[in-house]
Amino acid sequence: MRNPRADDDVLNRARRLGAGFRASRTARRMALLAPCAALLITGCAVPTGAAFTALSDASATPAATASASGPTPSTLKPIDPAVFQSAVARAAKKLMVPGAMVLLRTPRGTFRATVGTTELDTTKPPTTGDHLRIASNTKTMTSALIVLLAQDGRLRLSDPVSAYVPGVPNGEHITIAELLKMRSGLYNYTDAPELAATMDAVPSRAVTPQAMLSIAFRHPPNFAPGTSYEYSNTNYALLGLVAEKAGGHPLAQQLRDRLFTPLGLAGTSLPGADDLSLPAPYSHGYMYGGSAYALVDRPYPADMQAAARSGKLRPVDYTHQNPSYATAAGGVISTADDLATWIRALVTGKVLNPAFQRQWLHSPQAEDPATPDGKKYGYGIAYQRFGPNASMYYHGGELPGFNSFIGHDPDNDVMLVIWTNLTLSPDGRTTAIALLPTVLNQVYAGLSLPTG
Repeated sequence: MRNPRADDDVLNRARRLGAGFRASRTARRMALLAPCAALLITGCAVPTGAAFTALSDASATPAATASASGPTPSTLKPIDPAVFQSAVARAAKKLMVPGAMVLLRTPRGTFRATVGTTELDTTKPPTTGDHLRIASNTKTMTSALIVLLAQDGRLRLSDPVSAYVPGVPNGEHITIAELLKMRSGLYNYTDAPELAATMDAVPSRAVTPQAMLSIAFRHPPNFAPGTSYEYSNTNYALLGLVAEKAGGHPLAQQLRDRLFTPLGLAGTSLPGADDLSLPAPYSHGYMYGGSAYALVDRPYPADMQAAARSGKLRPVDYTHQNPSYATAAGGVISTADDLATWIRALVTGKVLNPAFQRQWLHSPQAEDPATPDGKKYGYGIAYQRFGPNASMYYHGGELPGFNSFIGHDPDNDVMLVIWTNLTLSPDGRTTAIALLPTVLNQVYAGLSLPTG
């Protein structure tokens, strides 16, 4: 995976926001809020994102407080559903997404915004109960399970991965904490061109985490453990095996018993390796071209972009491509309602005990040592402060067919879920992430940026 382009300007990086299952683009796109932070501080606007019908839920009870001091009144602004709808509608048209869903909760109320359809050639508007593949948002769950196992005394975050999984290059020197924070140096298996080729040749084929690790381990590490940051799905494939060894049960069972059931996440599950289905109701997922466009940094050719924009090229339906290559790194299915419950519970201390919650909250570490106040990545979570009274813990997810974002601002008790059923717009933007600045512009005062 390459580092972010040094010459990317702020607006260009903002247009390419995102943290997805893809690895090669992740360094840029996991810079998600870093560009927003710079834009907010300088008073610039944030690019917009998707065409929605925004409905205020008058029956919702706003959270009484976000933190000990509560949200700063001047930080949040009233949300006008009509203005929200108009702004995102313009952006959605540019992104050409078949369908999208935004679920936003602030102390001013709960707002749902929908656009388009969950299946091409039909009129099935998205709902917050539709199931989708959440891709790398799974990492927030895998990491929480690992920390719970540490809380139980079944492992220590300082343990070497070699104590749980044999044959890992540098495994005796890579700690569980370094896997959680993307600091192992291990090659990212989703960068390997043979993986995308196999997925396209036999879309239903089931694979194992061990097979994915064998791809990664054929390549030398990119750096010594703990010396740098690089987003790698290999880290989380390993953490899934660590959880199974330490917890004594399959990963799917532990996620269900420790996280999904206690929090009432009835629509959330990790499917078996041979299960290509999604529970009803669900959204189909689409993307132009082959799987490589979602897994590695491969831009759409100009003629392909033109054909997509003109309608001559239709997106491919990836709904039932086998996601077993993702597992602990990106295999979970969920809904917007469940994701909203999940991210708020995780950030506000409903999952871990107080001691481990403090450790989790303080785990994010600057990805770039030269910008210590910039974007950080911790135990399966990214963090960015983007103003004196606003910050967000967040993650994104991307795989063929789907793109999504979850985030919670504890300073102001703002919760946000965005998902789309088109991975990339014709011009190569991750679609849910491209909607993020539009939504933030509606929530926080002081933003008036041109649309992107």
